[in-house]
Amino acid sequence: MWSVIVDVYNWFTALMLSFRATDVLDIVAISFIIYNIIKIARETRAEQLLKGILILLVGFTISQIFNLKMLNALFTSFFQFSMLAVLIVFQPELRSALEHIGRSKIARYWKVFSSGNDEDENNVKNIKRTINCVVETANNFQKSKTGALIVFERQTKLGDIIDTGTIVNAEPSVPMIGNIFFNKAPLHDGAMIIRDGKIYAAGCILPLTKNNSSVSVDLGTRHRAALGLSENSDAVIVVVSEETGTISVVLNGVISRNYTRESLNITLEELLVPKPPEKSERIPIIPTIPAMKKGRKDEKENQ
Repeated sequence: MWSVIVDVYNWFTALMLSFRATDVLDIVAISFIIYNIIKIARETRAEQLLKGILILLVGFTISQIFNLKMLNALFTSFFQFSMLAVLIVFQPELRSALEHIGRSKIARYWKVFSSGNDEDENNVKNIKRTINCVVETANNFQKSKTGALIVFERQTKLGDIIDTGTIVNAEPSVPMIGNIFFNKAPLHDGAMIIRDGKIYAAGCILPLTKNNSSVSVDLGTRHRAALGLSENSDAVIVVVSEETGTISVVLNGVISRNYTRESLNITLEELLVPKPPEKSERIPIIPTIPAMKKGRKDEKENQ
């Protein structure tokens, strides 16, 4: 017993003597990756798949310990193709994780090319104008109990969804949105996609949510379609119920209901209107043409 304790102590001492600062970084990185994998897998189909893989690993370990040759050969053959199997089985979760990385704050804080202030101001004006049109139309639909499904595209591009509908590419207005969702119109059953402050497409088909067990039975196809798209993108989706006239906002697989005209306007502006970055956060690596012109103008004025 004493010899075992001495051996463990000697092993721990040798490990500490060989421990480097880079090992701390390595441990932190691995811990961060494992934490995010668990976070993504929680309460999804991936969690059950991970449990199944862990059970197989336990069985593989047991077969090696007790020298169960046939069982060990079966597990060995299975794990030889496990990487390919993981890529196929976890394809939706892997795609969602990569999109989440692509939407991280790094892309917002580190900009290689910096757009001019005029372009940023015009973009904000267009987005606010679109929000006002959607809010006014949703308020009218709430009174008339007209169903609507309006999708605001953000960083995740919705090209595959747009291909299922009809390209409109029109300036937003209350009459335009009202005509699209008029119950006799050919495009009223699908979703309307708003891209860059414009009504880009209408009549689009959205994927239904796969988490039916957690969805209230009171929610219809529009709400389930909104949840399905929000589970695979960062889109902000406004839904007006045809049965009750209730206005809902769906984001990241979560639905919030019972919005009023004022609360909908506030929520959409918080989610969609870009916030001006701090000077310390905006680090343009390559000076833009407007910035170079401004610098030359300042030089002439100083002369």
